[in-house]
Amino acid sequence: MTQNEHPIHHLDDAMCWSMLQANSLGRLAVSADGDVDIFPINYFADGSTLLFRTAPGTKLASLTANSHVAFEIDGSTGVEAWSVVVKGTARVLTDPADVRDADAAPLNPWAPTEKKHYVRIIPTAVTGRFFDRVDV
Repeated sequence: MTQNEHPIHHLDDAMCWSMLQANSLGRLAVSADGDVDIFPINYFADGSTLLFRTAPGTKLASLTANSHVAFEIDGSTGVEAWSVVVKGTARVLTDPADVRDADAAPLNPWAPTEKKHYVRIIPTAVTGRFFDRVDV
């Protein structure tokens, strides 16, 4: 094994959004009442925000109580691994025009439950990195 002088490479904004747009499953971290939860969600990235659907429950209640969220996707191949993290504010869409726009997005729930609530994450920070795996 040779040590790379710069083993972790940071992704620029364009590459982060490209990876977000190329994927549709990630993890949403929410915090409420001193507790933190992480939920798998399918999502749609439009290039500047993330959109997902949810049903009433812990996730919706948590992000309504504290709109600051984090979202992460990651992946690996046989030789490298990567991750993209989005931090931002989650907003439940209630305006009929916003809901109509969300209905037009290519976003369908994966779970067989009814998810009537659209949530948009407006990023305050988007970061990403990749590195060559040393276990190969």
